[in-house]
Amino acid sequence: MTAARNETWALLGGFALLALLPLVATNFYVTLASSALVAAMLALSLNLMVGSLGLVSLGHAAFFGAAAYTVYYLVPSGGSLSFLVTLPAAILVASLASLVIGAISLRTKGFFFLMVTLAFGQMVFFLFHDTKLGGGGDGVFFTRPGFSAFGWEIRLDRRARGVATYYLNLLLLAAMFFGLRALLQTLFGRVVAGIRANEHRMRALGYDVYRYKLACFVLSGALAGIAGHMWAMQKGVVNPELASWHNSAEALLMILLGGLRSLHGPILGAIAYTGIGEIADLLTERRKLVEGLIILAAVLLLPQGIAGIRLKRGDG
Repeated sequence: MTAARNETWALLGGFALLALLPLVATNFYVTLASSALVAAMLALSLNLMVGSLGLVSLGHAAFFGAAAYTVYYLVPSGGSLSFLVTLPAAILVASLASLVIGAISLRTKGFFFLMVTLAFGQMVFFLFHDTKLGGGGDGVFFTRPGFSAFGWEIRLDRRARGVATYYLNLLLLAAMFFGLRALLQTLFGRVVAGIRANEHRMRALGYDVYRYKLACFVLSGALAGIAGHMWAMQKGVVNPELASWHNSAEALLMILLGGLRSLHGPILGAIAYTGIGEIADLLTERRKLVEGLIILAAVLLLPQGIAGIRLKRGDG
């Protein structure tokens, strides 16, 4: 109980430190940190499948991209629309997409599940890339959703809007994290953990394994939709690469880097991955090479990820 309480206080302290960042950082670092929070939301949503359920998907970015494009479709050309409208819509689209894809993909297992999700992800990618539906391969710019409600709008300059978006990202990430943490401590979470450990045993105990897996898949997709919406709201541009398998693979790398077995691992991994990318840009033009070497070293030296460093020290 004490260890869990200490961990909770540590997590709250971490979020508090992140909340103080805009007070001391320049616009560039606030924007960079905001992007890291969006990446953390995507990684955390995928970790519900990978870490909790034990299913690896390479099509997860499809829900991220679909949600981002939903924002583009909804915001009128030259006009503005409240994020209180675009956010629920993006979540709904991502949820419906994950329901359809999950209902089919979860009929398979193991390697076949991985390949089916990859296939669906590439379908969504080419839907936006090769048709006029997504504006082509270069993507499209649009007016970002505004901070407004019931006819009342907050008009913000560039700096203030960046800070407001950062805090909205932080609030959504915290709600996502603590919401998942509470959910995984319920009967639902225990059944999901049981399915990961021994699916046949859970089925023998009378649980509808397929429905639990589908519920996880849809919830995971919905959370990815939140991340996709916030990407679009922050950047004001969407392109087909948002739905590509590379984006799903990067989210998997963040999970591995941060720690597969902990809920806060993907958040640490996303922040570290974003930081590694910026450092690599400063050192060389071959960013991917530096990223790969650092991540390879981290995986070899930290098998439990960044989140496992404290546990290692405690064992000693």
